[in-house]
Amino acid sequence: MQSPRLLVLLTVVNLAIPLLTCATTRTATVQGAGVAPVLRGRSLEIVDDQGRVRASISVLPAGTSAHGDAYPETVLLRLITERGRPSVKISASEEGAGLNLSGPTRTKDTYLILEAKGTSTSLVMRNENGREQVVRP
Repeated sequence: MQSPRLLVLLTVVNLAIPLLTCATTRTATVQGAGVAPVLRGRSLEIVDDQGRVRASISVLPAGTSAHGDAYPETVLLRLITERGRPSVKISASEEGAGLNLSGPTRTKDTYLILEAKGTSTSLVMRNENGREQVVRP
């Protein structure tokens, strides 16, 4: 007579273990979701399956260009093609902000630049054939 009782007890225990495990996992997942609401770092890179950087966000320090022009600290977002060309750039600094859209990899002079610098704005559009249009308000 003890065998049927033992069998029923083992069956109940076997059913209770997965239920308790599911309940514990669900609670841990819900609690863990609110632990790190912010990702912090100096820069961020998104890479593809081959390890190539395809997007980046970075803070560039203030400095001086090769031509001697000073430039401020800038936040820069780059979206990069599979061939390594940064086709979309969005920048922001205290002096201004800009958006640069470049043509395909094999082009040099196909681009669009939308810029707000100081108290003025401009839109520069240029085709590979050299035609350029500048729009200023």
